[in-house]
Amino acid sequence: MLTRARIAVLVSGGGTNLEALLRSQEQGSLSHGEIVLVCSSRPGVYALTRAANHGVPGAVVSRAGRSQEDFEAELQEQLLRYQVDLIVLAGFLSILSADFVRRWPDRIVNIHPSLIPSFCGKGYYGLRVHEAALERGVKVTGATVHLVNEIPDGGRILLQKAVEILPEDTPEILQRRVMEQAEWILLPQAVEMLCKQISEEGASRS
Repeated sequence: MLTRARIAVLVSGGGTNLEALLRSQEQGSLSHGEIVLVCSSRPGVYALTRAANHGVPGAVVSRAGRSQEDFEAELQEQLLRYQVDLIVLAGFLSILSADFVRRWPDRIVNIHPSLIPSFCGKGYYGLRVHEAALERGVKVTGATVHLVNEIPDGGRILLQKAVEILPEDTPEILQRRVMEQAEWILLPQAVEMLCKQISEEGASRS
């Protein structure tokens, strides 16, 4: 019998990449994993509504006004409570410390809306990435799914997909195209790949 890897999706906003993962799971293409928790660093975000609409438990571990240690201690408690195998950062805007990441070696995956190493690092998130690509005048951008490690901006690249930049693009139009043509395709593929590996290894955090 297949043991499905247990996935926690960490969010801070609307949850469009979460929606792509949920749909992939329901359509059967994410067959080696199961989303068991959606955890937000902010209360009231629409990603929690998306989780509820799909019958997935949601939790809020607020980052505001707390020490890094307290925030990560509560986050770790939630992850262990749900016996999570894999953490997916899907628009999660809170920085995780090197100490936290070390507890989850090769078990934290992130998606970034550019072709790393371009337009990544401090200050490059959300719409700012697409603004920078247009300001630079590049002809191609895209998205990257990578594993997270304790070295800032480090981690093994899993998948990348290029997206053409068009002359009439605004940051908002480009952001949407990158999501539709790259992020929503790559993230479920990468998560399924990792879950298959975890499932085959019989790994479990309990």
